[in-house]
Order: sequence, then C-alpha cells, then structure tokens
Amino acid sequence: MTEPTPAPDYVGEGSWTRAPSTVTAGNGHRPVNDRPAAGILPGDQRTFGEIEAGIVALWRRFGEGRQQRLRDRLVLHYAPLVKYVAGRVGTGLPAHVDMADLIQSGIFGLVDAIEKFEPKRGLKFETYAMQRIRGAILDDLRAQDWVPRSVRGRAREVERALERLGARLRRTPTDSELADELGLTLEELREIYLQLQLTSVVALDELAAAGRGSTSLADTLEDEAAPDPVALLVDQDNRRQLAEAIAHLAERDRIVVTLYYFENLTLAEIGKVLGVTESRVCQLHTRAVLRLRAKLLERAEL
Repeated sequence: MTEPTPAPDYVGEGSWTRAPSTVTAGNGHRPVNDRPAAGILPGDQRTFGEIEAGIVALWRRFGEGRQQRLRDRLVLHYAPLVKYVAGRVGTGLPAHVDMADLIQSGIFGLVDAIEKFEPKRGLKFETYAMQRIRGAILDDLRAQDWVPRSVRGRAREVERALERLGARLRRTPTDSELADELGLTLEELREIYLQLQLTSVVALDELAAAGRGSTSLADTLEDEAAPDPVALLVDQDNRRQLAEAIAHLAERDRIVVTLYYFENLTLAEIGKVLGVTESRVCQLHTRAVLRLRAKLLERAEL
C-alpha cells in the first residue's frame, strides 16, 4: 500500500505557500516573512486573511444554494491541488502513463470532493480533497489495468518471498525453495508464473529507448519501401556531374545526347532533325559517349 500524500500548505489561486509565522514585536504582530503570499495574482492587493475570508464566504454560499457557478469557482480555486497530487501519484509510474490523464481523473475527484464536503464538520478541505483526488486517480488507473488485482497481489507475494530467500540464502533461490517459502507445490507455483506473465508487459518504446534518450521505437525501424538516403545523395551527385559534362560537349554532340536519351528519339529520327544520315548520327553519339565517359573519369580521379 502506498503512503498517503502529505497535504501542502495552500492559499489558493494557483499555488501553495506556508502562511507567514508571526512574532510579537512592540505593539502588535509582525510577519517573519513579509513577502506577499503565493497565490495572490499580480496587482491583487488582498491579504492572506482576506483571501481566506473570501473562500469561507464562497463555501457558505455554495452550501446554501449548491449552484454550479459557485462550484466551478471552487474547482478553479483548488485546481492546483489536482496537479500536486497527480505529480505525487505519477512518480514511479511507467513512462507511457500521461500526466494529463492523471490530472483529468483528479479533476473528477476534486468535483466529487466539493460536492460531498461539509464545512460544518470543521474539517480541513485540502486534506479531505487530496484523498478523494488520489482515490479517483488510482481508481482510473485500476480500471485501465487489464491484470486482475488478485494477480497483482500474488506478484507482490512472490517478489517479497524472493527477497527474503535471497537475503537468507545469499543466492538466487530455486523454484522448490520458493514454493516451500510460499507454502505451495511446484505445480501451483508454475501456475502462478503463467498468471504473472500478464504483469510482465513492457512497452516496446521503453525497451528501444533504453540508453538512447527519447528515441522512439518507430525511429529505429527500417522502412524497406523508403529509398536509401545515401543512394539518393550519390544519384543526385552523379546527375549533377553528368549535366555539367553534357554542358561542356560540342553543340551537335549535346543535341544528339539530348534527343536520344531525354526525348527518346531513334538514330534515324535524329538524323532527320539534323539533316544527316543515320550512320553519321551513330558516329556523333559514339563520340559524345566517349567524351562524357572521359570527363566523368577525370572528375572521379580528382
């Protein structure tokens, strides 16, 4: 069982503080800490006592009429309690548990606490509300847990037995020793192991991110359909060099290469465009290819 969440000193309007202590000095009381109480908005000249008096009056009016408008004002006033309790409960939970979800569950607990609180009993609302907020968060976490509570309890019993035997034997206990410690047979212990497999689920993102910061699992998986970035860079560089080499060809050679490789014309069709025979186009094409190859080899040796 987890320890109850300690109540902070709360003065409302967004944060907590401890009310300044007072000491007798001369003709009255003087605060030891004379800084303004936390929770008072900038420009708000109200004192701590005036804020408390306003909250007491708000509770009185809410108790008389139970109006939703007044309840909403109380929710806003005590909302920082929810964030505080959610932060305490969230400590130690798996990374996939979203703090916003805990706060949302806690808000329902706060509303329920306000609806059921009875100021006439003289209890401190913050202490009462924090227990209701914490309970609402834990109830929501249990509702999302697919493992039965009985199995969770057995898991804790096995863990405690392993710790006791490990400390006593100074080694890892065998299954027979663990079964004797728990008062079970080996078959019953193995059945518990099968049930406890449900509690050993770990998010793949957490395993993938171990030792690698915040890298998610999706960032580590290879997309086989995606192009190789290195191959893309090499291809782009080859295209750039080829374009530069073509630009340095003679005009007729450049036309032959362009029409043959980019316009997909045949040698005969290129001959008609240039007004030469097909054999002459073949000679021009061969010469252009040899010059391009020499140019590219020259660049590769640099």
